[in-house]
Amino acid sequence: MRGNELRALLHPLLLLLIFERPSHGYDLIERLCDLGVPDIEPGQVYRMLRGMESGRAVVSVWETARSGPARRRYELTAKGLGELQAWSDRLSRLGGVIDVWLGRWATASDAPHTVPHPSGVAAPR
Repeated sequence: MRGNELRALLHPLLLLLIFERPSHGYDLIERLCDLGVPDIEPGQVYRMLRGMESGRAVVSVWETARSGPARRRYELTAKGLGELQAWSDRLSRLGGVIDVWLGRWATASDAPHTVPHPSGVAAPR
């Protein structure tokens, strides 16, 4: 998946990652790769995190390390946990629709079909 499909899922993906382990943006971007989202733009992630923070789904705290610059660590709020649970329900329903679609595609793609030819004459597949 890429593009718009992934952007639509970025919010629940980030909620899950922060629920699993509060972290800073760069770490979240690396962990998105583990979920199968390798080419996400860092700017998209940071914009989403800022939006989630202004929507009170997450809070950020400055974390200072002995070496390197201070970083924001994002943590889930009670509101964010509620959003995560709602996304779980929505994605579960979507998963069911996708499973049905994949099953029907598997059945349909195994059956002989005719494909309309640009001339209007059906050609066997």
